[in-house]
Amino acid sequence: MTGILFFLKRDMRGSAAVEMVLSLPILLVLIFGSLELGNYFLTEHKVVKAVRDGARYAARQPFSEYPGCSPSATVVDETRNVTMTGQVATGGTPKLGYWTDPNSVDVTAACDSSPGGTYSGIYEDPTAPGVPVVTVSASVPYTPVVGQLGLTSTTLTLSATQESPVTGI
Repeated sequence: MTGILFFLKRDMRGSAAVEMVLSLPILLVLIFGSLELGNYFLTEHKVVKAVRDGARYAARQPFSEYPGCSPSATVVDETRNVTMTGQVATGGTPKLGYWTDPNSVDVTAACDSSPGGTYSGIYEDPTAPGVPVVTVSASVPYTPVVGQLGLTSTTLTLSATQESPVTGI
């Protein structure tokens, strides 16, 4: 009997499997955590860039498209399309496959017609009071990659805002 115990004590054939079982959960957390973090930042970057593109597009519309310092319906619709798909016309492919709700993009403009025009952001031009400053905001749902695997049901919201003065080009 002591011979069998001595033999089993010296047997190393299953040690690699035991080490793998002990280290596998840590490796999986590192792999999926890195994947999730990278995907989150990539998606956030796409939303921020899309909102910036939308604000840039809206800011280059003629002043006549901002009657009473509000963007016209055409500017709002086209800016939403540019923000979500990168195209002015409707029907483009969304930059994010699940970003299909045009109401998730908000397009507003503000004017301060007082001399020296003071705006809520960084734009202040004492020589041109009343120039519209367009603001484009978006709130996009983000579903984690591990959520798609059924590991969690958490849904996050990515938000971005960009403003730009209307140049009337």
